[in-house]
Amino acid sequence: MGICEVAVMCLALSGIVEANHLHMEFPEDHMALNDRFFVNVRDMLKRNLKNVEEMRDINIENKQDNFEDQDGSTGYVETMFESDVPTRVPTPVLVENWPKTNHKFGQVTAVSIDTKGNPVIFHRADRYWNANTFNESNIYHMIENGPIKEKTIYVLDPKTGVIVSGWGEDFFYMPHGMTIDTHGNYWITDVAMHQAFKFKPNELKPQLTIGKRFRPGSSVKHLCKPTSIAVATTGEFFVADGYCNQRILKFNAAGRLLRTIPQPPEFLSLQVPHAITLLEQLDLLCIADRENMRVVCPKAGLKSSQGEGLPSATIQEPDFGRVFGVAAYGNFVYAVNGPTSMLPVRGFTLDPRSETIIGHWGDFKNPHSIAVSVNGSALYVTEIGTNHQTNRIWKYVLV
Repeated sequence: MGICEVAVMCLALSGIVEANHLHMEFPEDHMALNDRFFVNVRDMLKRNLKNVEEMRDINIENKQDNFEDQDGSTGYVETMFESDVPTRVPTPVLVENWPKTNHKFGQVTAVSIDTKGNPVIFHRADRYWNANTFNESNIYHMIENGPIKEKTIYVLDPKTGVIVSGWGEDFFYMPHGMTIDTHGNYWITDVAMHQAFKFKPNELKPQLTIGKRFRPGSSVKHLCKPTSIAVATTGEFFVADGYCNQRILKFNAAGRLLRTIPQPPEFLSLQVPHAITLLEQLDLLCIADRENMRVVCPKAGLKSSQGEGLPSATIQEPDFGRVFGVAAYGNFVYAVNGPTSMLPVRGFTLDPRSETIIGHWGDFKNPHSIAVSVNGSALYVTEIGTNHQTNRIWKYVLV
């Protein structure tokens, strides 16, 4: 509905109300005339908006080409949005009997997908995070035990799930987040070390380090239990910082701080930003705001600073629960929740543009992370538990 149409409607309703010809029932008998007027306007706008959305959906359906690309996946169509989006939202379907090998992983805290399409997991081996792991000042209690001795990162075969290769031994203390960018760089967070790292492909020493080793803090040079990293094709990256500081830090490719989210006058209160993902087409950074039981998507500011600090797109519904993982695909987001009261633990498909949950899928116990391949051929979810039967990875195909 255009602005002119809204204005005409408001003027018409105003005249009707003032002439006392509009007869409507109000549950609030004490409501003033002006209040009634605005209630009427809001109701009519909602009805008209619904009609507009229905017409838009019909137009989009009529314009879909429904062609397939070389690998058989659904094609894309032009819409009113900034870039192409999938003609429909794919639904994740579980791949049975995958992996074909019974792995004995520790707590699998993260999954990502490398440039060859291989799923890669990050696990804690024999380490467990419990009430005694940190003191009240967030200092890691078991530094004297040294880093984890075995490999913490494993590359898996996407068809069978068998281990192809591994690395990451004698470095990490309490693994948490991992992202592999389009150049094959590994971006990793360790909550015990209070640091975020960038590893170039096939290199065992970090090229870039954010935060001070074992020194939690809230200054711009410190992190405190960082959880996740999202990397843009521009080279800019975002660090979710995390369990203590409740903020997101945006850096340029060289590691210079550009922005803190939220920052005044931005009104956004985060409670454990547990995972982040970028929707570059929409210039949004979507955050699994775990303890607020929602996903919020502020402007990422990759194209320009315009819109930074404006109200975020927010997805928050009664069945959402505590959100642990998010992964972008096109203009949509796949998410997983964790144990929350009596709510089902499962996967969700989100549309940040309409700020709604548009699909449910999966059945989990304690999921911790999620990743989607760039071409949409596969989706992976990892779970953490108390033994190798509950520490595992699931594979889904998008259909």
